[in-house]
Amino acid sequence: MGGFLGKSGGPYNQDLLYNAGVKLTPAEFSVLVATAAFLVGLLGGLLSSPLIGTMLALATPLGARMVLAFRRDKRRGQFDAQLSGTIQVLIGGLRVGHSVMRTIEAAAHESDAPTSEELNRIVNETRIGKDAREAIEDAANRMDSEDFRWIGQAIQINREVGGDLAEVLEQVAGTIRERSEIKGHVRSLSAEGKMSAYILMALPVGVAMFVSMINPGYLNVFVEKPIGHVMMVVSILMFAIGGFWMSRIIKIKF
Repeated sequence: MGGFLGKSGGPYNQDLLYNAGVKLTPAEFSVLVATAAFLVGLLGGLLSSPLIGTMLALATPLGARMVLAFRRDKRRGQFDAQLSGTIQVLIGGLRVGHSVMRTIEAAAHESDAPTSEELNRIVNETRIGKDAREAIEDAANRMDSEDFRWIGQAIQINREVGGDLAEVLEQVAGTIRERSEIKGHVRSLSAEGKMSAYILMALPVGVAMFVSMINPGYLNVFVEKPIGHVMMVVSILMFAIGGFWMSRIIKIKF
């Protein structure tokens, strides 16, 4: 049980919840999802059919996972959007003579979430003995931000060889602004593909629910007959493969 709900394992691990901005432990969130699955399945079974109730109950954990992934991606997007302003604050602090960590702490106080949360975590981790380079690298990994990783590398190089860190960050800021413009173009071009993928994923479930509502016994073959069980398993497998395939197509990395 501990491995299932722990920090590094299980469907709802601590890192995923933290990155999604959920202030619950994995155990608490798992209990919440299990309760929601039971209630949704029961309600669906009473209002429609046992098949729909079962499908809704099984889909609830997947839906919770999708919500977490959406919140995580949204939080990372906010972090990237705030990064240009964060760098300007860092540059200003360095140019008035503050140390790197003091500048990061000041930027944490002046920034909005999630930047403030991540910068405060960096400061707190260094105060308890964690290396600053490692703390910044971990934050970049949590936010999946190549731009912030560049900032950490610039800080580390400055610590090793010296130089004008503010000037280096000024150049990094220019590069990040150019990358942000490219990202905006990519999002615009991929928006249609994402919408098509969402519709195609929702269509089978929506059709099944609609048919079950207008003719409650029509889909009972899927839960009453062995051939129906096989068809259900194959359908779920193909649904999962198709969803994964479309997610790879619309997810552009550069």
